[in-house]
Amino acid sequence: MSELQTFLSENRSKFEADLCDLLKIPSVSTDSRYKEDVREAAAWLHRQFGDLGFQTKIYETAGHPIVYAESPAVPGAPIALVYGHYDVQPPEPLDEWKSPPFEPTIRDGNIYARGATDDKGQMLTHVKSVEAWMKSVGKLPIQVKFLIEGEEEIGSEHLVPFIKEHDEMLECDVVVISDTSQFGPGQPAITYGLKGIAYYELKLTGPKQDLHSGTFGGAVTNPANTLAKMLSSLIDDKGRVQVPGFYDDVDPLTDEERDQFASLDFSDADFMRSIGVTGLTGESGYSTLERRWTRPTFDINGITSGYQGEGAKTVLPAKASAKFSFRLVPHQDPKQLSESLKKHLEALIPPGIKMELIDFHGAPGFVVPLDSPYMSAAASAIEKGFGRPPVFIREGGSIPIVTNFVEQLGVDVLLLGWGLNDDNTHSPNEKFCLADFHRGIKASAALWQTLSKITPNQA
Repeated sequence: MSELQTFLSENRSKFEADLCDLLKIPSVSTDSRYKEDVREAAAWLHRQFGDLGFQTKIYETAGHPIVYAESPAVPGAPIALVYGHYDVQPPEPLDEWKSPPFEPTIRDGNIYARGATDDKGQMLTHVKSVEAWMKSVGKLPIQVKFLIEGEEEIGSEHLVPFIKEHDEMLECDVVVISDTSQFGPGQPAITYGLKGIAYYELKLTGPKQDLHSGTFGGAVTNPANTLAKMLSSLIDDKGRVQVPGFYDDVDPLTDEERDQFASLDFSDADFMRSIGVTGLTGESGYSTLERRWTRPTFDINGITSGYQGEGAKTVLPAKASAKFSFRLVPHQDPKQLSESLKKHLEALIPPGIKMELIDFHGAPGFVVPLDSPYMSAAASAIEKGFGRPPVFIREGGSIPIVTNFVEQLGVDVLLLGWGLNDDNTHSPNEKFCLADFHRGIKASAALWQTLSKITPNQA
């Protein structure tokens, strides 16, 4: 496909100019002052797809618009659905930016702007790759659909019902998402698994008001003491969660996965240095990467009780609360966990204490089989784009919308990240490496070709 490669080479400057145009739009979804800017970002993408001859439409929601586009159908070939988002996080604190957040600036081979890597730059690689196919070859080897939303940074509230209502329109064989990172500089990766999550708040109430700890201590149950005991009951000193049945559905790691993780260029010493700690802990019998990526965990996210001002105040607090979360692995059920957790905690309530357990949200983990033909196609494409094969990694974070795609559309999801871990996502001086921007476009262009070799009903 020499004409395709020539087009990619000759249009590097144009692609960067288009990226700058999109990054200039302050599409901050959480702030109503930017409502029209968010809409302009949607309109910008809509025009891009229209110029390529795609069928495209802006769908209104009760929040921000959703942009949909599709190329012509290719009978007998797989259909890929690209998901991304055009909304961005607020840019504050502004005084920590070296250049204005919505004035894209190139320094040291990186482009700096809010949304550069999350997710405008990464998402745009797929838009530019289909542009290359359409303008050089005249058509794509498969049908590519795009679903680009404007509410990812505020929870994708209106996207889930949209997927349910438009499942026939969104029918596909594989979903492609680029909103993650490479394993390291120059080392592309495919993220084939994500953890799920279950998030709670535990509220304990004791006496009707704070009491003098000297006068009442030892006779009245202290909610803060009780909270500490209840939380400590959830995990042992070997890092094992103690909720009954917690590990019943956890699959053991395969030897192949353990060998693969062990072969990665990773050291505990470098990891500790990067986060500023002098030691690591976790579930016994597992490496740091295995703990982070593949084992379920429990973490307290915040604790509130009693006096927290300057100096001393001896009180027996009337209330105590904590927010905590479990990161889940595939096959663990957040609903089942909630039932077991509630029973476990209720059995620990002492006299004089009332308990309320709030279940905020939950989402299961997911994993794509490493022997999936779509995984092989993605690996081949990435090697063409980046000049070296990707490594296969999992991620300890959760992307709930991925689970929605899997459950609603019944397809595999390819997480192909072009960013880097030091891209300052959600922080001042967010950046995206321009070399990786172009490598991502090249890999994406190759992906449509490698996917075309798969027969959908054999995948």
